[in-house]
Amino acid sequence: MATITAADVNKLRTATGAGMMDCKKALVEAEGDFDLAIENLRKKGQKVAANRSDRESTEGAAIAVVNADKTAGVVITLNCETDFVGMNESFVTMATELANLALNFDTLEAFLAAEYKGITVAEKLIEQTGVIGEKLEIRTFEKLEGAFVGSYIHSGNKIATLVALSATPAGAEEVSRNVAMQAAAMSPIALNEDGVDAATIEKEIEIAKDLLRQEGKPEAMLDNIAKGKLARFFKDNTLVNQDYIKDNKLSVAAYVASLDKNLVVTGFKRAALG
Repeated sequence: MATITAADVNKLRTATGAGMMDCKKALVEAEGDFDLAIENLRKKGQKVAANRSDRESTEGAAIAVVNADKTAGVVITLNCETDFVGMNESFVTMATELANLALNFDTLEAFLAAEYKGITVAEKLIEQTGVIGEKLEIRTFEKLEGAFVGSYIHSGNKIATLVALSATPAGAEEVSRNVAMQAAAMSPIALNEDGVDAATIEKEIEIAKDLLRQEGKPEAMLDNIAKGKLARFFKDNTLVNQDYIKDNKLSVAAYVASLDKNLVVTGFKRAALG
């Protein structure tokens, strides 16, 4: 029987993130063969992943990161089953490392196929499912580019957002963060009116008309009144038209323009657990 030292166990633990006892057991079963021990741990992860494939993974960590020159960002959610795991420091660290890796890719598929600590991201998620004992998955992957991209992560890593601005004036960092915070708090469905899909607009008009009929309004007046209610819907639900949360006398668009009259928000991404 091979002699398994504490150094061997610690080396495997560093490589895989598995617990000390799991690492020792894997090394014993592999008779000290380090690569075989890693393979055995991964097989365990595959078995656990298969058994938990139908579980809900609504907890985890939402992470937003931007590149060094602030021209691109990515927001991801690394989902798990329980808040206990999602708040664990090592879990959040892994989510942050994965988000920084995701900056290099344009699609979720390419990101999952990328190398992370000697294996692919997808394989790492399966491996860590075995280590942690919960279903893990990347639920959200959103990329954003712009002249200046800022980010915000809400306390507890439950919501993460990105905001792109049209230029890079002094103060862009603060403005983009404030607008990203707005997007986190107010959950807009689109950047502006043009970003709201036709089905949603039609649905809101019909809801408004139904309510007006219940109030006894004449049919001939419904279209005009419904248009007014639709305008209110756009104000409440599109980012640049919302009241700015730190000064409700301004819209978000007006707040951004207060830094530079030509400055506008060109895009945003929002990811939330649940």
